[in-house]
Formats: sequence, structure tokens, C-alpha cells
Amino acid sequence: MQRYSDIDRDSGVTQFESGDDFIKVKFSDGAIYLYNYASAGSHHIENMKKLAARGDGLNAYINKHVAKRYVRR
Repeated sequence: MQRYSDIDRDSGVTQFESGDDFIKVKFSDGAIYLYNYASAGSHHIENMKKLAARGDGLNAYINKHVAKRYVRR
């Protein structure tokens, strides 16, 4: 997994890993969530990948748009 840069230092996200149709997100409590096109929709996954690469806004986006739409924890 790749470290999430957290530009503003205000995120619960610590790491992420992305592939063609998924993103895994690790939070500060150690929990890892897998989101994919089927569970959250391609639009949301692609937005999450962009935010993860940018290092800002991923946690807020997850809370607002896809919180419980993960494949597994």
C-alpha cells in the first residue's frame, strides 16, 4: 500500500492501494476497506483514486458518498 500524504493533516486515511476497478483504503484504526466499481460505482472509485493520489479530501469523500458501499472490511 502507498502512504496517503494527507496534505492538511486532518484525515483518518493513512494508506491506499488502487487498481483498475478498485481502491483499498486503510484508516488510522488499522481497518482496511475495499471499494470497487460493483459496490460503489465507477464514478466514485475514479474520484477516490484522484483524491488519494492528491493526498487531500479522501476521508470526507468517503463519508459523504460511499461510506458503507464497500465490498469488505
